[in-house]
Amino acid sequence: MLQEGRGSTLGSSMMEVDEISRQKYLRIALWLAIITIVYNVIEGLISIYFGISDDALSILGFGADSLVEVISGAGVLHMVSKLQRTGDESRDMFEQKALRITGFSFMLLTAGLIAGAMINIVHGIAPQTTIPGIIVSALSILTMYFLMKYKLKVGRKLDSDAIIADAYCTRTCFYLSIILLSSSLLYEFFRISYIDVAGSLGIAYFAFKEGIESFKKARGKSTCSCHETCNN
Repeated sequence: MLQEGRGSTLGSSMMEVDEISRQKYLRIALWLAIITIVYNVIEGLISIYFGISDDALSILGFGADSLVEVISGAGVLHMVSKLQRTGDESRDMFEQKALRITGFSFMLLTAGLIAGAMINIVHGIAPQTTIPGIIVSALSILTMYFLMKYKLKVGRKLDSDAIIADAYCTRTCFYLSIILLSSSLLYEFFRISYIDVAGSLGIAYFAFKEGIESFKKARGKSTCSCHETCNN
């Protein structure tokens, strides 16, 4: 009887520890979502400013993409907050609406970048400089790598498909930063306007894929996102 009592106490203590650990990682996930939103707002506004002032289409598209990611980030923040309260990962109306808005925004961005690329080619518009693109993309690569790494860690600790999926979306932002850095560096070296156009079309390609994925998630046809499976 004494051993049974001790076993029951031990089991209860382990459950308490597990719940404390779960809440700890959910708090970390919440802060990662907040950091993602704040960073994307700042990055988006700065990138759009320099994109317009320097006639640099690639950094302009990159900034617009960052602001669209803020809408997606709001859905993720809502989801993590709901996980803290209820433990439920199923998408509610708020998350579905955020995903639809995100999908439409990515499609508009794709169309805008393609149109902008055509206008720049026809009129021979070239960036004055792409140095801001180099600086912004370098900072973004470091930030997105950090966020991607810790979102994956937290998602696996919580066994949360939704948080792991968000980490893979952050990895897509990491790839976009590499595209911007590459096009910005090449343009500064060679001063060929088509390099900036190519960079903007690369961003348009990823924006289109993210838009399709957002629509799939809104319809409940995709659990994981951004071109990965949760088991990877």
